Amino acid sequence: MHALDILGDPVRRRILELLADGEISAGEVGDQIRGEFGISQPAVSQHLRVLREAGFATVRALGTKRLYAVDPAPLEAADAWFDPFRRFWQPHLDALGTELARGRRRRRIDAESAEPADHEDDPTSPTENPEEK
Repeated sequence: MHALDILGDPVRRRILELLADGEISAGEVGDQIRGEFGISQPAVSQHLRVLREAGFATVRALGTKRLYAVDPAPLEAADAWFDPFRRFWQPHLDALGTELARGRRRRRIDAESAEPADHEDDPTSPTENPEEK
């Protein structure tokens, strides 16, 4: 199965997110996934098996528990597959970022110039007469 086939499934992506935080037991994965996706424990076990067999997850026994963790190698391979696309889009995304920054700067400058000025020299502005106090 290709890495993108593995990552194309939302349940497996969520499992990988859980495993990215560190080792987690199969039972904890099952509880979390069943709660979020409403699937059975055997279905969760099947997803864990697919991840393990595809090299995305490692497993080790600790007493009666099976602890799963992410193996980053296939994720790095998938990231490398995306690289040509990233090189295509990156200049466009950089240009978009520049335009967004220019727009923010322009709005800030416009807002600052629209703020009321100091009214000391404004003849229509009410002034206090120090003798009235």
